[in-house]
Amino acid sequence: MVVVAPNGTVNTGVVTGGQRQTLSAAAEGGSAAGPMREGPVRAKDLEAARRRFVPPPGFADALVALDSGISVLVGAPGTGRETHALNLLAHGWEDPVLVQVDGAVDLTRWGPRPQGVHGYLVMEPPDPFALRPWDLSRLEAPLAEVGARLLIVVADAPGLAPALADHLGTPVLCHLPPDPRKVFAAHLADACPDEKVRVRLLQSLGTGLFGELLPAELPPRLAAQAAEAVARLGTAGGAACAEVLPALARAEAPELVARAQEDPVLLSHLFSLSVYGGLDRGVVVERAADLLGLAGSGWGQEPAAQSLRHQAGRQQLGVPRQRPLSATLRALGAHRLSQGGTGVTDTVSFFWPAVGDAVWDVLCREHTDLLPLLHAWLTRTGDDPDQIKRAGQAVAAMAVGTGGRTMDHLRNVALAPWPPAVEVAARCLGTAFQEPTAGAKAEELLELWSVAPEAALRTAVAYACRSDRGELTAGRALQLLRRLMGTMHNDVDDDMAVAAAVAEVLVQRFAAGNAPEKRSILDGMRDWAGSDGVAGQLAVLVFPVVAGADLAWCGSEVLSGPQAASSIVQLTSHALNESATYPLMRDVLLAWACEADGASQPGPALKELLGGLAEARQPGFLRWLLAVERGPDAMPGKELAATLLTVWRSKAPASNTD
Repeated sequence: MVVVAPNGTVNTGVVTGGQRQTLSAAAEGGSAAGPMREGPVRAKDLEAARRRFVPPPGFADALVALDSGISVLVGAPGTGRETHALNLLAHGWEDPVLVQVDGAVDLTRWGPRPQGVHGYLVMEPPDPFALRPWDLSRLEAPLAEVGARLLIVVADAPGLAPALADHLGTPVLCHLPPDPRKVFAAHLADACPDEKVRVRLLQSLGTGLFGELLPAELPPRLAAQAAEAVARLGTAGGAACAEVLPALARAEAPELVARAQEDPVLLSHLFSLSVYGGLDRGVVVERAADLLGLAGSGWGQEPAAQSLRHQAGRQQLGVPRQRPLSATLRALGAHRLSQGGTGVTDTVSFFWPAVGDAVWDVLCREHTDLLPLLHAWLTRTGDDPDQIKRAGQAVAAMAVGTGGRTMDHLRNVALAPWPPAVEVAARCLGTAFQEPTAGAKAEELLELWSVAPEAALRTAVAYACRSDRGELTAGRALQLLRRLMGTMHNDVDDDMAVAAAVAEVLVQRFAAGNAPEKRSILDGMRDWAGSDGVAGQLAVLVFPVVAGADLAWCGSEVLSGPQAASSIVQLTSHALNESATYPLMRDVLLAWACEADGASQPGPALKELLGGLAEARQPGFLRWLLAVERGPDAMPGKELAATLLTVWRSKAPASNTD
């Protein structure tokens, strides 16, 4: 890494790796030069680089600057800078001969060949500030004499280009990546010379997929890979192009994991991106730091966890390396997206989000020693619903990828002392059904945990029953919820957490369910409402919420038959009788009456319901009638209430015959 500090003493050398300053020695006082490592650029590689080349911004100006004989090209790795450099050196020659010089070669002792070479390419010297202006001016005459040019390629860093230009006194060119769609088109044309075939391939991609395949700022390397994949998968008939993104992800993920193996910062960001990619930049960075800290704290004794911890410990000796986030993202095929607008934070994600899923496949196949550590890390996810959702999906991905074996860790996840842990485990339980073996293990855990003494395990079962949590059928979900209700007791505080989770799930299931599912939920609540304890309290708390959310369905249910009407009358009576739920149930009936006041006469469903409530003669409904009677004239339902009160008062209470 190069640290640039204009006017600072650091510019007498370069700060690398372990933050040690390496001072450049004078040429005449230096040690003996190493071997001259250089070799010709292969003709077929150069031909391909020229054939597929897309001139980046500023290419014409760069050609002019190159005429000076010696130039420096500054650019980020993976952005096409080497292809740019080769085409600059080859420009104007029909059959150019280019030589690549190892960046480690001491240019103060190097010289061009006597003849036959048109250009020399030096890739990434470790210390560009070790060169002095006179070192390069010494080469100008020999290069001019043999008609060759020298181009030095350096990795970009903030402020590097002007600092190098000032230091070396030679043209410093800034490489900007070309348009990824043009790179894609050039590579596709090279792979598929037949224009008709290319048109068919592009049509088979579709507009949406094409946008996902080539997002803005996609590095040229990835754009080239995309073109090769489209050509390879689509040649047979075009339909296979729908597999392009998954195929690219499957190819990219193993390379990323291998690249990050010896770099704990890179590895932790790779995992964080795989889970939280697309969320706020701060979330991804913070969760990567949390993983690194967890590994460094000594958690986990598996070899892979120890390796990550060892690498992290080595990095923390002395001053840790500071890699810019942009460099980390670039190394992982990811980018930062500006959301625009005040107060809106940027997000980071893989250019191809499918890479995140493919990373879990690689881990489950080749790096299972890391999975316990990753479970512990995901358990500690943030409280934000998006983070909990992503963490649960990642735990489920590991369960699916290992055929359910990692679900042995799920109990520890659910029982962890972190508020989101229960929901993380629940999401895994609900999602794992997409794979048969993992689904069988999930079913086994649901059965065991639904009657477990630990409230956290039963709460996880309840949350797993949400229709938006995974693959549980409505029938199975309601069966589990009924079983959970049977485990609750008034004198156990922990049961209230389970009851709250069951109530939330019932409301969600009712809102999302079809008519039979709604009816099944109401039947269950009717049975619970008549019982003492937590189950009865929960039923009267939930019913006003679900009824108010879908008055039209409740009305149709009242008219569907005596049994259904009786269920709704009973639940309404129970809710009105309880002081805690009376206000909410009162408002639901007023909303229903308000709809009736807007019509020429009350609907049959409302008449049937209120008539049934009057027949039941419960104190809660009498309270409601009196409240409406005494309310302002604008209160809905006054006429109905007056009629029912007249009937109520006309019926004398039963006399005592004793």
